[in-house]
Amino acid sequence: MEANRLMFFREILQQKIAELLGDQMKTISVMTNENDRVVDLNDQASMEVEKNYELRIRDRERRLILKMKEAIQRIDNGTYGICEDCGEEISEKRLIARPVAIQCIACKTKQEKIEKLKGVKDRRVIQYGFPTSSQNQEDD
Repeated sequence: MEANRLMFFREILQQKIAELLGDQMKTISVMTNENDRVVDLNDQASMEVEKNYELRIRDRERRLILKMKEAIQRIDNGTYGICEDCGEEISEKRLIARPVAIQCIACKTKQEKIEKLKGVKDRRVIQYGFPTSSQNQEDD
């Protein structure tokens, strides 16, 4: 990939990281400054649900930031835009849509078909070892 295109993707990734970090700081600020003295139990429950939802979003963003930092490292070491499975170049359209992509469309499609055939409903189990909600229910 040409140097000017690599610089373009680096800037996209860095801007998105800065944006996500700013959102995380706002969340921390709001959660630490909130007055949690709510008398009504329904209001308190609603606030807790909203906090949990916000924290789940921020956790997803934290993982995305890690992927973005890894993508910047790939730019630095010259492997950005190269499929980790087949070694072919990842299309620029795909990288624009998903700058953290590590697989070309063909390899990603193949992976998703294999997961579907194996009945994998949630990639997080494979990638991170997190149980899905359906697995939690089955274990109970």
